[in-house]
Amino acid sequence: MKNAVSKRVLVSALALGVVLASANVALAQDKVRFQTDWIPSGEHAMYYGGWSKGIYAKHGIDITITRGYGSGDTVTKVAGGAADFGVADIAAVFTARVRTNVPVKTIAVIYNESPHSLFVLKSSGITDFKGLEGKKIGITPGNSHRFYFPEVAKKAGTDPNKIVWTNMDGAAMAAQLIAKNISAAPFYSIHSFYINKAAAKANEEIVVLPFVSVGFKIYAASIITSDNMIKNKPDLVKRFLAATKEVFEWARANPDEACKLHVERFPEVQLDDCLASVRAVMPFVFNDHSKEFGFGKEGPDRLKFSWETIAVANDLKTDYDYKQIIDTSLVPK
Repeated sequence: MKNAVSKRVLVSALALGVVLASANVALAQDKVRFQTDWIPSGEHAMYYGGWSKGIYAKHGIDITITRGYGSGDTVTKVAGGAADFGVADIAAVFTARVRTNVPVKTIAVIYNESPHSLFVLKSSGITDFKGLEGKKIGITPGNSHRFYFPEVAKKAGTDPNKIVWTNMDGAAMAAQLIAKNISAAPFYSIHSFYINKAAAKANEEIVVLPFVSVGFKIYAASIITSDNMIKNKPDLVKRFLAATKEVFEWARANPDEACKLHVERFPEVQLDDCLASVRAVMPFVFNDHSKEFGFGKEGPDRLKFSWETIAVANDLKTDYDYKQIIDTSLVPK
């Protein structure tokens, strides 16, 4: 009888210990505010799906993810402390740092090749960049596609002075292309699936002209944080980057699950659009570059080319020490 009572006490004590340990783990979770660069399309399913899956929590992070309003806005929010981490095009980070000394750095390169591209209609007969000479291309003010195009044209053997750029509302761009009021429109190639769905309704088909197809390889989307976060909470930065690496690997292996969880949060996103976006994103993240340098890491030559291209496009001081704007030392190997 005495032994039975002792065993019950021991079991109860062990159970209490497990509960307390679990409570301590829960209490140890760091609250993190993470802002993306745009609306929660399928392009962001790995982040939101990973949140639902508990991947960030596994790394001791109690995350809240909010949509962004462009890379520039995300850089501003992270600099001002309204977000702890963010997704922003490296061009926005370079520009903000050089022009106004914004205390924000890229801490992981996500798209190590840029998805910049021009969309044309198959019925136009345009199959390459040279075919755009003399044609009208829609553009929004300040759009990076236009800034980068001279370098793309040089690589493609195209005369950029023979291109006619027409300013218009970005929301109307796809419709204007499908209606044949313009011959080409600037989009990320990862968005071709759902735009092609709209084109199909008009018995048209989208053809993608990726900038990368002519060797225009620059860094694009990146994970950013503030200088203070890197200095004062390096362990949190390291865990956040480890979790982010894991959510990308998980989404690549499990796109259906990632999109199911994403669509549960955002029912307005069509499941097929989400799946197409996730699958289109992965080649910009996992490729020969990532095999050589590692997930999230930069290579010196591509970083230099990215800087030089962005600096010229945005009229930045070319003698600036651009290497101080990126620190990927905390990305897990």
